[in-house]
Amino acid sequence: MSEPQMDPAGNTQAFRAFANDQDPEAAQKEPSRLPMLIAVGVAVVVVLAVVIYFVS
Repeated sequence: MSEPQMDPAGNTQAFRAFANDQDPEAAQKEPSRLPMLIAVGVAVVVVLAVVIYFVS
């Protein structure tokens, strides 16, 4: 039988070791997607406006 995995949250020392052992690259924030989403939304509105203009 294998030993059960230890929950790092159950032991303060284990949790500190777990928290300090994180990959620094993984901890970096990802750039915001908001500007890209706004640009896509504006492009969709412009395309719809052009289509409605030519249809009417």
